[in-house]
Formats: sequence, structure tokens, C-alpha cells
Amino acid sequence: LSLSLSPSAFTSSPTSDEQLSLPAFLPSPTLLLYSRSAAMAPPRTLLLFLFFLAIAFPEFVPSSSSRVSISISPRTLSKSGDAVRIQWSGVEDPSDLDWLGIYSPPGSSHGDFIGYVFLSSSGSWRSGSGSVDLPLVNLRSGYAFRIFRWTRDEVGGKHHDHDGNPLPGTRHPLAASAGELGFAAPDAPEQIHLAFTDREDEMRVMFVAGDGEGRYVEYGVGEGRMDAVVGTGVARYERSDMCDAPANASVGWRDPGFIHDGIMKNLEKGKRYYYRVGSDARGWSSTHSFMSRDNDSNETIAFLFGDMGTWAPYVTFRRLQEESKRTVKWILRDLEALGDKPAFVSHIGDISYARGYSWLWDEFFNQIEPIASQIPYHVCIGNHEYDWPLQPWRPSWSYGSYGTDGGGECGVPYSLKFKMPGNSSLPTGTGAPDTRNLYYSFDAGTVHFLYISTETNFLQGSDQYNFIKHDLESVNREKTPFVVVQGHRPMYTTSNELRDAALRERMLEHLEPLLVENNVTLALWGHVHRYERFCPMKNYSCIGAASGSYSGGLPVHVVIGMGGQDWQPIWEPRPDHPNVPIFPQPQRSMYRGGEFGYTKLVATKEKLTLTYIGNHDGEAHDMVEILSGQVSEHDQEKVFLKSTSALYVEGASVLLLGSVVGYVLGFMSRSKRKAASSGSWTPVKSEEL
Repeated sequence: LSLSLSPSAFTSSPTSDEQLSLPAFLPSPTLLLYSRSAAMAPPRTLLLFLFFLAIAFPEFVPSSSSRVSISISPRTLSKSGDAVRIQWSGVEDPSDLDWLGIYSPPGSSHGDFIGYVFLSSSGSWRSGSGSVDLPLVNLRSGYAFRIFRWTRDEVGGKHHDHDGNPLPGTRHPLAASAGELGFAAPDAPEQIHLAFTDREDEMRVMFVAGDGEGRYVEYGVGEGRMDAVVGTGVARYERSDMCDAPANASVGWRDPGFIHDGIMKNLEKGKRYYYRVGSDARGWSSTHSFMSRDNDSNETIAFLFGDMGTWAPYVTFRRLQEESKRTVKWILRDLEALGDKPAFVSHIGDISYARGYSWLWDEFFNQIEPIASQIPYHVCIGNHEYDWPLQPWRPSWSYGSYGTDGGGECGVPYSLKFKMPGNSSLPTGTGAPDTRNLYYSFDAGTVHFLYISTETNFLQGSDQYNFIKHDLESVNREKTPFVVVQGHRPMYTTSNELRDAALRERMLEHLEPLLVENNVTLALWGHVHRYERFCPMKNYSCIGAASGSYSGGLPVHVVIGMGGQDWQPIWEPRPDHPNVPIFPQPQRSMYRGGEFGYTKLVATKEKLTLTYIGNHDGEAHDMVEILSGQVSEHDQEKVFLKSTSALYVEGASVLLLGSVVGYVLGFMSRSKRKAASSGSWTPVKSEEL
């Protein structure tokens, strides 16, 4: 793109509505100074003005010849996930630092891209021409694309992403797309996800649309029998609701759309229902289906993990989580194999890793929709949704733990984009809306699930502590013999992260007695991006573990933060000693895995099984079984556990290979512990998806 001027072009004055055609990527209206008064000036004066404009603002003027061009095809995408092909040609002296910027809205300034790809990602880039295919998400505004030259003397400048990597320079634009990319139905409902409510005969469905006009949920027991209709409520948050940058800055803020919320009611137990969301005026989603809740069921199935995040087909200001794609892929495999068995997802903190860059929430919900539109998707809050220095609870001992991890969001997107059971909320320390979805519980079949917040006050006497205490003391163990507690930051971990040491001490002091006194079966945690299973223990002691037997109600702690984020704990092996862990594995750590993945929980009245599935092969890498025994005279449940050492997944079934020692009171997993402590680290395979 170029600006072509000649004296003959201005022999007559333009009309009042005419304007000079400047390059399409001029972002600031203050630069569009050519108006009727400017047109009346002599051509030489106008040319002199444009000359000084080029000197004053070189970053806004193409630095190469007009032969560089960009074309996009198609110009209109049908739905999120569809790909656009971007082609370019005419790049002189191509460099591996030349890059393509992705912009939405199209008029964003050069530095406010949502992402970028290097032209060298195309196999033909050395010829000055090439193409890339990018699947894009509907952000309820168009897209534009610009090519820049980033020179080597600019690398390592003052502009860096949040991982310390230099951001590509925008001083030398080469070309901009001649037109915008749009979506056929920009206001259509997207990002559909389900959740339980406080009533067994209901199912909540939430989605995002481009406006707040009336939307509906049609549902019924057959695709042709969606006769029930319910309207949706609408919520929205604004840039002013964000508490700090980047969330409230131009680089991070994008319009989040309107969040619609409908509740399907009067559902029969354990039936498949079909539904769609939208309106005749604005369009409908495709038809989805789910299995309704049945708390009388003798089987419970859940997929549990933390710290998953999302992936996008470009580099952006935050590190993305490519492994999250595999987590979604394997869960979809397992979900398909379930048929008509109800299930749900439990994502325990660090949800999207948007951290102030709002379009990453759109990427996340688009990525999970194939799962979340079929089964309820439940969450608890993590540091990367919430933490900021202005939040109301920051005791003196917590300054190492509670920092700026929320990217200025202060829990607002998390609080409005999800709506979990219960009504827990907490005022923020700013003008932002109250933080919600902090702690809640529900029964699912034979298991009682309790979600807690490790980011807000959990100390004795707090509202959350009182809720946890009352909830655990009220569980009907005849109906739900198993109790699973979930929170983000772990009470136990061998990562030895010092900044959370004070927080773990308070969790042990205030929360562990509640878990022990109420015979909690499992305590699941995220935050550490690995899998680690501990013995049943109290205050770092595995009662009876040395003898291989145990009787009592101590919880089994499992860290399951391996959903996708790739920052690793400090037990990662040294590069020069790949078989020697940095941090030794103590005996209380029964199994420590280095694979991304998730866990699958299956429980009946008699047995709860938790299986760790690794992403690189979709196989089971650890399993623990907890058998519900008789209740003792002290009202304590006797817990039977076994551990296996060789398993694999075929379809939906877990097959045990090798010999199984048998049931014992307690853990017998010495072979696993020995393998882990001797440095048996399995590398993650590379896999194209």
C-alpha cells in the first residue's frame, strides 16, 4: 500500500465530504488532518505537510515499495475455528524477522496486536511470497492483518512480553490487508458451557453473544422435541471494571460481548436432553445434548485437572499452553466412550491464563466448548484469575504468595463468565464487581464435592472457614460415602516452592484438621504443574505407610496441576543429568509424574478410582483405588487402597497389566516410588494434532 501524489491530483478543490486516502493502517484519527480547509491550501503546502508527517511519524508510513501486498481468503468466516488464508507477495530482501500482525478490532494501533506470526513460518518465505492458514475465533469485531519489518538492531529493545522475550518492532510497516475479515454472524451465540445449579432437576447454560438483546434456550428429550423454552439473563463487564493494566489498557482490553445465562428446568433424572441457544432474529447455535443429573445414581464420573489454559495459532504477550489441546482431545475421547453415562469436568484454578489479555478468554471458551456443551464444566478460582495487590485480603505473611498474577483482572471475567452453585461472593478492594464462585459444594452420585478458594480468607473464623466446616459436617456418608475437596494451591507438594511456604503452613493449621476430622477421602490441588500423589497423611506423616497398612480417615492428597501450563516445579531434572531429579522424592510422595494430562474419577458405592492419564500417549500412568469400608465405632470410615504399576487405556476401560498384589489396608506402591526416586523420567513425545 502506498500514497501516490502529483500536482495534477489537486487542480480543483474537493467537496466537503472528500478526504485524502492515507494508508489503511494509520491508526490515529488525529493524523487524518486533511479536510476542506487543508484542501483549499496550495498543493505545494499540502505536499510539505505530508513530507513533515512522514518525518514526524515514520512508524505510520510504509518503508518499502508499493509492491508488497496482502490478500485474505475468504473474507467472511462462518464460525469460530474456521481458518483464513493470508497470502503476501513482493517482500524485498526477506528476513526471518519479518512478521505478520493480527489485529482486532481492525483499527487497533500497531502495538496493540492480539498476536503475530513470523513470515518464515511459510515454506516459501525466502522468495518474498508466502501464506499462512489461521483458525480464528469470533471476537465480535473484524480482523485486519499487517506486515512489518523488524530489524536486527531493534531486537532486544525495551519492549518485551511477560516472559522477557522481545516483542517485534512496529517501526517499519510494509503493507496492510486491503479490507477486513469478518464473521457471517458476528452476534451469534458462542462459547457455550453447562453447569450444575443448586437444584438436581436443573442445568445451567451460559454463552456469549455480540449484543444483549433477547436470547433463548430451547430444550427437550429429542432433537425434534425441543418444546421447552426459557429466556436468558444478561451480564456484562466494562473496561472500567478491570483494576489495572494490562486488563484495562488498550493493549489488553477487548470488548467481551454479552454473557447470557439460562436455566433448563424440570429435568427428569438421568435422561438425555437436547438444546440450542439463540434467537430467530440473531441466529441459533447448533443442537447440543447432555445427560441430566441423577444424584441417586450408583456411579459418578468426573474429569479433574488444574492449570490448563488455552492455545491460539499465534504468539502473543503471554505464553500459551499448547498442551491444553491434547488435554481436550483425550477427554473428548473418554467422553465419547461414556455413551449415556453422566459426567462433569472439574478445573481447579488457573483457568484460561488470560491474565489481562481478554481475547484469550474467548480462545479458551472456544477450545472447551466441545466438552463444556456436553457436560457441566466446574471451576474454582486460582491466582491467575484473581491476584492483585489491591485485593482486600492480604495478611502480612502472604506477600510472597499473593502478587500480580491476575494481570489486573481481579477476578471479574472469572466471576461473570462462570456461575457455580451457591452464592459465595466477596467485595473487591476496587470498584470492580464482587468476586464470585469462591466456595461451593454439590453431590454427584456417590461423591460429595467441595470447592474452596485458596486466594481468599480461609482462616478460622472467616466466612469461608465456617462454610467448609458446616459443609463437611453435614455430609450424608450413607448417600455419598466419598468426599472430595478441591482447591488451587496445594496443602502438600514436594516442589519446595518457598513463596507459598507461609500459606501452606496456614492451610495445615486451619484446614487440615477439618479434612481429618471429617474423613475426607481425596484432597485435590493444582498450582504446581505436575502430577503427584501422596500417602494418606496428617501433618506430613503417613500413618502405617512403612508397614503397608493403614486404618483411619486420613485424606489422600493429589496434585493435579498438569492440565497444560508448562512452567515446571523445581524437581525438573537438570539438562546435564536428565535422570537425576533436582529435588529428592520423600517417602510420603508415592508417585510423581512428569507428563501433562488429567485425572479421571469413577466412583460407586463401594469404590472410588482415580486414574492419571498422560497426554503424550493417552494412557494411564498412575491409579489409586479407595474402597469404602465399614464405619467404626468412632464413626470413622475404614479406607482400603491399592496401587497398580502397569496400566493402559483402550477405549473407556483401564486394563491392568502385570500382577496385582491385592487389597490391603493402606498403600502398597513401593515399586512406583522406587521408579520415581531413581530417576525414571519419561520424556513427552512430540505429537501433531
